[in-house]
Amino acid sequence: MRGATFKGGTHPFEGKDMSKDLPIKKLLPGNEIVFPLSQHIGAPAVPIVQKGDTILVGQTIAQAGSFVSTDICSSVSGMVKNIEPRLTVSGAKVNSIIVENDNQYATVEGFGEKREYQSLSKEEIRKIIKEAGIVGMGGAGFPTHVKLTPKDDAAIDYILVNGAECEPYLTSDYRMMLECPHDIVGGLQIILSLFPNAKGCICIEDNKPEAIRTLKEAAEGKDRIEVKVLKTKYPQGAERQLIYAATKRKINSTMLPADAGCIVNNIDTVISVYNAVCKNIPLIRRIVTVTGEGANHPQNFEVPTGMSYQEVLEQAGGCSEDTVKIVSGGPMMGMALFDIQVPVMKTSSALLCMTKDEVAEHEPTACIRCGRCVDACPSKLIPQKMLEYAERFDEEGFEKIHGMECYECGSCTYVCPAKRRLTQAFKQTRRSIIDARR
Repeated sequence: MRGATFKGGTHPFEGKDMSKDLPIKKLLPGNEIVFPLSQHIGAPAVPIVQKGDTILVGQTIAQAGSFVSTDICSSVSGMVKNIEPRLTVSGAKVNSIIVENDNQYATVEGFGEKREYQSLSKEEIRKIIKEAGIVGMGGAGFPTHVKLTPKDDAAIDYILVNGAECEPYLTSDYRMMLECPHDIVGGLQIILSLFPNAKGCICIEDNKPEAIRTLKEAAEGKDRIEVKVLKTKYPQGAERQLIYAATKRKINSTMLPADAGCIVNNIDTVISVYNAVCKNIPLIRRIVTVTGEGANHPQNFEVPTGMSYQEVLEQAGGCSEDTVKIVSGGPMMGMALFDIQVPVMKTSSALLCMTKDEVAEHEPTACIRCGRCVDACPSKLIPQKMLEYAERFDEEGFEKIHGMECYECGSCTYVCPAKRRLTQAFKQTRRSIIDARR
């Protein structure tokens, strides 16, 4: 079966064999839980609890600060210790609600009660998704209720479920596709109920035959849902590449997927929609892969939001002495951590423990004009020229050659034989341009 794909991209070492066959294990957190108020794109959530308050599992502890924002619910019961800045994965301190876990896990009334989505209006479904605090869980963190509220419902004709999981090492989405396929199909049906003209496509790379088979069985008889097989290639799961591979429609940095009649949601986002609407369970957990050559016991975990990465790593047996780098996420687009005493958030997906051999650090040398970065770029840019402008701090030139179309996938850096730090330079230049625009 030949998978659909896009031009460009690369084939990094997958590294998925370490954890792909390990079922998801549920973790319980320690005594202190940290809920940052910025776990999503947009305005920070606004706390509605204060120091000394007693809270329950599933209780809303912060509400959306604007339209592009979302609520935050507690994953534990206990007492609010304080609201104060705490370190997060990004390296910045973010105002956070600190909760002392009482280890009782008492829940709010109605938590876990089943309901039928067919009895709900579109407005009620969107309200439930907002109050459940659901965001894009592929890493972007865009509030899902906003994404599911386009200008014209009738103009949406594709709901794409991103099951590509092209980032090396990560297997959390893969395990969910194997272990809860009916929740994925159920969540997609809920979303399709909002868009009468839309077709649902569950998009999976062809290196995941068991997931393809499992989802096809779960979707059998659902006339508005199909499983779309994609070619295994990085960054197949990027929004623009996924849309093109599945529909042959193109978008750029100035467009939203809705402009091309598409809405894209991650596997875990769709499951979270099902949990919120049909089970009355808000987003209070993440499926996290702990992996890498440095991880003593790789595993896929169900982790309560707010739990410390340190505790998660300890549950996986810690890391070996030759671990030289720990990354939140995957090796291509993840973020290296200088401190693992940071909380698991809605956008967390993996904890990657890398040894010296995996990191393979080299000093960059002069560009040899080989053109590999151009061939690999999924956005059809010229990374070599972009780097020249970035190094000269020529933001106007960087924009003129469409540098803002870069979404920092890392393909150019990966294939560069001179080990030029392309993506890092582009990230800094793009941030500078965005800040200047603001």
